[in-house]
Amino acid sequence: QVQLVESGGGLVQAGGSLRLSCVASGNIFSVNAMAWYRQTSGPQREFLARITNAGATYYADSVKDRFTIFRDNAKNSIYLQMNDLKPEDTGVYTCNLLQTGSGNSWGQGTRVTVTS
Repeated sequence: QVQLVESGGGLVQAGGSLRLSCVASGNIFSVNAMAWYRQTSGPQREFLARITNAGATYYADSVKDRFTIFRDNAKNSIYLQMNDLKPEDTGVYTCNLLQTGSGNSWGQGTRVTVTS
């Protein structure tokens, strides 16, 4: 079983920055990629950014010029640097891990609130 724990959320004014962290632990043996998603007003998760095992990164159009995903393999962690935050970025940000043999794992999420 894989455990993912997010941190770094909070309250920030529009135009501000936050850095989210996600630490993976447990049965990690063949990670394909890790990613960040968020839930805003509805139940559907919105894809934000992904980093593959090879280090390739992918972003949603809505965040690609403001958010940066990066990782620290030694700490089994990924991060999401979020700049120029907007009120519409408010939501619960969740970490995802995709692994061969165990599929997708999800964290509990960390809440980000951006005030205007």
